[in-house]
Amino acid sequence: MPYTTLISASQLQALMHGGQPLMVFDCSFDLAQPALGASQYRESHIPGAAFADLDRHLSAGSGAAASGGRHPLPTRERFAAWLSQVGLANGMQAVVYDRNGANYCGRLWWMLKWAGHEAAAVLDGGLQAWQAAGGALASGDEPARASSAFALGAPLRRLVGVDEVLTRLGDAGQTIVDARGAPRYRGEVEPLDPVAGHIPGALNRPFGDNLGADGRFKSPEQLRAEFTALLAGRPAATVVHQCGSGVSAIPNLLAMEVAGLGPTQLFAGSWSEWCSDPSRPVERG
Repeated sequence: MPYTTLISASQLQALMHGGQPLMVFDCSFDLAQPALGASQYRESHIPGAAFADLDRHLSAGSGAAASGGRHPLPTRERFAAWLSQVGLANGMQAVVYDRNGANYCGRLWWMLKWAGHEAAAVLDGGLQAWQAAGGALASGDEPARASSAFALGAPLRRLVGVDEVLTRLGDAGQTIVDARGAPRYRGEVEPLDPVAGHIPGALNRPFGDNLGADGRFKSPEQLRAEFTALLAGRPAATVVHQCGSGVSAIPNLLAMEVAGLGPTQLFAGSWSEWCSDPSRPVERG
């Protein structure tokens, strides 16, 4: 059976030693220093891991986009072309990790699901957990892998656009969960976007709340209890996740699946797309 949500360091080691078709991706990144992730990768990474850069590989850049916001998604076709270029085949287990509390690798995990690839998992605890488990490290660039012919499948996770979110605002069938920190959610500070505040009616669940002190995801039972309390009777199936630009919302989405409350939906344009149009309502406090 493939790993589809989380994989532990010991489980990944067993997969690597067992010789199963596998590809590992390092998604380390830093919003304030966009070049830092690549430098950290070259300094140390899991042997054989490919590097996936948020700006260059997991966002549209100047190409056609499937969402809005500061980190617009590339089209599924463009993403599949990149997967083929780096050598991921449909029959492989994909494992993604970062050294940032699953903040950035979750983006690739979700995109793989969106591309129809179910066998995708996040390394629980990231590179730190790998090192703590005695995992080997490599440095420098990895040799290029042979290209593949990755074939898109039906999307396994649902992408929601800004017009749908606006149309369903206040509808009982839509529960927005905002993954940004509480001060940004309340509109007290806004370091990245031109408008402070949140989408009216959105609930707040900072993405870091999903992790324990050891950097790993909390237990399914604890996550289920916390999300159940947050939703306060609202059906889990109505949840639409967002953050600033659709990246740090993913740990909440993943945590709900770990808790047995998913799959749920992603508004990838998030606050950065929402606040770009002054006609859309804003709530503070």
